[in-house]
Amino acid sequence: MSALMRAPEECASWFWDLEDYAPPGLRSALVTAAHMSAVLQKHDLMKPASLEWYWVVPELGGAIAKTRLRLLWPLDDEQVAQRVEALRPVGFPQAEFSGFLVTGPGMWLDEHGAQRHENGLVELTVSSEPLGLSADVSVFHDIWGPFDFRGTPHPEVHQQNAPRLAAALKELDALVGVAAEPGEPTYFGRAEGHGVGAPDAEDGRGPDLTDQL
Repeated sequence: MSALMRAPEECASWFWDLEDYAPPGLRSALVTAAHMSAVLQKHDLMKPASLEWYWVVPELGGAIAKTRLRLLWPLDDEQVAQRVEALRPVGFPQAEFSGFLVTGPGMWLDEHGAQRHENGLVELTVSSEPLGLSADVSVFHDIWGPFDFRGTPHPEVHQQNAPRLAAALKELDALVGVAAEPGEPTYFGRAEGHGVGAPDAEDGRGPDLTDQL
């Protein structure tokens, strides 16, 4: 395995309701993202490199613009918050920030144990609603399960990578004081012996990827 295929939607995701962990707001969301991404970085799963978010004007029916910011400072640095606020679309002073996606490179191990790097290996989303924050971690590749997207077993790849993700998720639970809720099963997360385009007699899917971590 020399290159990773990325699914068009997440293979698995985990959600945390952070209403009791942190108040709403931009700076609170950035501090929370800094703490959570530090756990992911500790396990070499994601080094924060950029932020992406939508500007929303409820009166106009939703999002009016998408912005991407390269991170030149730590997420919880005041300069990041100031830069986000400065990027509000001209002509829409009422545009609201509702949350952001944190992306960056992560490290995975191939079947020989060689280290490889992939941008967007693990993605972190932090949302800020009026009642409080929430967060979501998503993965899009087949290295976390015992089978690849074609349905071919790759136990060495699974064993090299899945334990790191599982350990990070447990640390995130401990950090925020609440257990993550697994996201809804997706087609690409059901990889037990079946790949994309190789349906079984029932629904074309095997057990949920989250069962493998």
